[in-house]
Amino acid sequence: MNSETLPARTPSPPASAPAAHHGGAVADRDEAEEFLRLVHTELPDRPTPLKTRLDQVRAEIDATGTYVHTPAELTHGARVAWRNSSRCIGRLYWNSLTVLDRRDATTAEEIHGHLCEHLRLAGNGGRIRPVVSVFAPRVPGRPAPRVWNEQLIRYAGYREADGTVTGDPAYVDFTDLVRGLGWQAPGGAFDVLPLVIDVPGDKPQLFDVPREVVLEVPIVHPDQPRIAELGLRWHAVPAISHMRLRIGGVDYPLAPFNGWYMGTEIGARNFVDEDRYDLLPVIAGLLGLDTATEATLWRDRALVELNVAVLHSFRAAGVKVSDHHGESRRFLTHLAREEARGRTVPTDWSWIVPPLSGGITPVFHRYYTEADQRPNFYLDDHARALGRGHCPYRP
Repeated sequence: MNSETLPARTPSPPASAPAAHHGGAVADRDEAEEFLRLVHTELPDRPTPLKTRLDQVRAEIDATGTYVHTPAELTHGARVAWRNSSRCIGRLYWNSLTVLDRRDATTAEEIHGHLCEHLRLAGNGGRIRPVVSVFAPRVPGRPAPRVWNEQLIRYAGYREADGTVTGDPAYVDFTDLVRGLGWQAPGGAFDVLPLVIDVPGDKPQLFDVPREVVLEVPIVHPDQPRIAELGLRWHAVPAISHMRLRIGGVDYPLAPFNGWYMGTEIGARNFVDEDRYDLLPVIAGLLGLDTATEATLWRDRALVELNVAVLHSFRAAGVKVSDHHGESRRFLTHLAREEARGRTVPTDWSWIVPPLSGGITPVFHRYYTEADQRPNFYLDDHARALGRGHCPYRP
């Protein structure tokens, strides 16, 4: 969860990912017991003996169809979910995750306030903190609250009459959706989208993200002043908001979490992908590169300079960011620590290897184990559709 972790590329859950519970579904008893044994093994000084806690949870599931995690269980479960996230390179810091228990929030207004507080705490004046906010779980007979947005901060995309897009093309449909719900769109290239908060028993509601909780960095280059003229910027807190946190057989559909950015997620994906800002031809033009043939490696040269600009800009602004070489070495440190503790580190090679200079990072030259270990975060088809603006609801 170092930065965008899971969503930098649109993920799908592992084939063995447990399905989300809906309506009258019952918490998975075997998974609950497995989780409680893990907690009591890794946190041996629990005030309640394991047998007593197992008996409590079995009785609770038999009576209600689910059970309630203690604050300590919730905290450790969320941290282990990060530890088990196979597509995240930044898991060395999993045990430092700040877990905010927001299970008692019931209204859209309360949830909005907590989400803003999440961004404020995570931004931390540029010293980005890893944070997860855990809202109410699904229980039998009652759906849980959720946010339709993929991330708490994303930029709008506007279709122009000539077929071009101003802003982020990936969010054109979501922008159309929120405009249909009443959002007054400014029309710029970096307009922060509003949050769509959906609570049981009420229609989805729009809430703006206050500017004071959106930490952004203007993008400049140390040696190429024309890059500053593009007016680029990017937000500093990549808070994933549409993934389901599953702890001990209980699903939390609204559990936004963040780390800090690895520079390539901005400079080699968000700014570069052809279905995003697609800036490589623009940067190449500013640098005066020969784009007539791929043999000049103009894309590679433009890509490196764009990533230089991202790293330089964040550091000049005093905002935490990591480079892909250092983060790759830290991941191998995490791997060694976990293996020394006898734990498997599930790893998706295609996500751990950075999208820039992958072959010269140490994570490239290894084999890894892929496994669906729980607790974990999952992306369901419904959440993916909502995050891209594909939803049957219309006012």
